[in-house]
Amino acid sequence: MSEVLTINYDKKPCYNIVFDTSFDELSSNIKELGFEGRKIAIVTDSNVKPLYSDNIKDALKEISDKIFVYEIPAGEENKNLSQINEIYRFLIENHFDRHDLLIALGGGVVGDMTGFTAATYLRGIAYVQIPTTLLSQTDSSIGGKTGVDYEGYKNMIGAFYMPSLVYTNISTLNTLSDRQFASGFAEVMKHGLIKDQNFYTWLIENMYEISDKEPEVLMEMVKHSCEIKKAVVEKDPTEKGDRALLNFGHTLGHAIEKAKNFELFHGECVALGCVAAAFISWKKELISMEEYYEIRDMFVPFNLPISIEDVDADEVIRLTKSDKKADSNKVKFVLLKGIGKAFISTEVSDDEMKKALEEIIYIENND
Repeated sequence: MSEVLTINYDKKPCYNIVFDTSFDELSSNIKELGFEGRKIAIVTDSNVKPLYSDNIKDALKEISDKIFVYEIPAGEENKNLSQINEIYRFLIENHFDRHDLLIALGGGVVGDMTGFTAATYLRGIAYVQIPTTLLSQTDSSIGGKTGVDYEGYKNMIGAFYMPSLVYTNISTLNTLSDRQFASGFAEVMKHGLIKDQNFYTWLIENMYEISDKEPEVLMEMVKHSCEIKKAVVEKDPTEKGDRALLNFGHTLGHAIEKAKNFELFHGECVALGCVAAAFISWKKELISMEEYYEIRDMFVPFNLPISIEDVDADEVIRLTKSDKKADSNKVKFVLLKGIGKAFISTEVSDDEMKKALEEIIYIENND
């Protein structure tokens, strides 16, 4: 039996997140949106297509006989305008109009790219998110952020554009590699750190069940993580204020991601960024030393990195200045004044960032 969480925009219901353990109710949910008989383009990537595209086509064949599948190459390096142009070409050649539907089937890259395409094709076409990774189910599919990278700079071109539906099938998490699962878990942990100490504690208490992907525990974890993000994005849907709290760990995390040429997964870089941000919070006497080390060490059981090699601290700091979160050349930094108590600061100096980076950059023979 599926469960539903409604996301509001301007204090009015905007779209539902459906939580399920199969795709059995996908067709009925899309039919309720009014797309019966319309063209449907499933946008997916080369990793996800062989796993789920046939399942989705079978689930939707009762509402449309005009279902197309468009495959993009998997990987963050393909999240660019060149690939978007190819999706536009596909839609134009197959005569999609603004009453038709796009479906994003995959992780955060697919979701962001499909959402951006939907926001800009014919000045707006509806789209549905079907997230298949832990990161996309708990973070990137919610809130209407869409976009692409520009010359390696994360999400520099984009739009706020809400999906018509998010359909989350928890069972897709079983096909993730351990590394992919851990990458998504970094965003889950982030939600607890910025907004909910009890959830953070629950995650630690259930670490073995989470690692074993017990269905009931995963359902509870994904739903509660989405509830935290719902509360934040409803208060600030276009990131004018509190929504920036969701960027905890991302300021340095994005810069590390680019500095490493996207060799690391996004969540791995977020984990490193969270450790660095917690270190700065400690050094500013906002949290205790014990809290800092607890935060740092809690990433380890979930197979997330807390140190990194072959990164130049000065280069990472330089890259933060080109991040979309910079404001008048001041870097917006999310810090903690306790677990579950995040706030936004523009008072983090380059020297403080460098000391935090030196804390996480592994040097041989350095304790």
